[in-house]
Amino acid sequence: MKFSRGLSARIAVAAAGSLVLAGAAGAAFADEVGNDEVVVDVEISPLEEPGALSMTVAGAGTSLEEVASGDVEIRQFDGVLPTVTVTDTRAVEDVPEGVAWSVTGQASEFTGDAGQPSLPAGHLGWIPDLVNDSGSGEVIAGPEVETVLDEETDVPINPVGLEGQELLYSPFDSRALLETGETQWSANAALFLKTPVDVEPGSYSSTLTLSLFEDVY
Repeated sequence: MKFSRGLSARIAVAAAGSLVLAGAAGAAFADEVGNDEVVVDVEISPLEEPGALSMTVAGAGTSLEEVASGDVEIRQFDGVLPTVTVTDTRAVEDVPEGVAWSVTGQASEFTGDAGQPSLPAGHLGWIPDLVNDSGSGEVIAGPEVETVLDEETDVPINPVGLEGQELLYSPFDSRALLETGETQWSANAALFLKTPVDVEPGSYSSTLTLSLFEDVY
């Protein structure tokens, strides 16, 4: 069969085009012969934040156990306050002069789980104690707080219990304390609950709120 020169040229172009397309299709279906992975690492440093004054408590609760009271008219229950730690990471120059921080505690009334009469917070007392005292003398424990069932004395104060905010511990001066190079201080307290001998039996609970303040002295 004879073709014109023009048709022969068009066929040749079409054949060439078909070869090109066939080559492209062959590359799309190439077999994978291997791969590898690159791990991308980055180290992001924490932002430097300004120092702060903060407080932590080593536990969310404590239990009181009965002990001999030494008084036939009184029952006594003792325990220990979880350790309370104050941390101060501020720069000395960032602490105003003439201020001091303090940790205080205040108890709510003891309520019974079966509708028995509540015990006022004044029945709970404590004896604060420094846990990690460096001996610098810059931090002091608060005074013993006796209960409303203790005999009234002039020293240290008349017995009121932990009905109001009572001092656990405090420095004389926040800035002077930081100048010693220390940044952390801890305290706890011996707790004691005193009740009348005829107190109604049952389970009782109270909330002891611990607060950190800093104020002008």
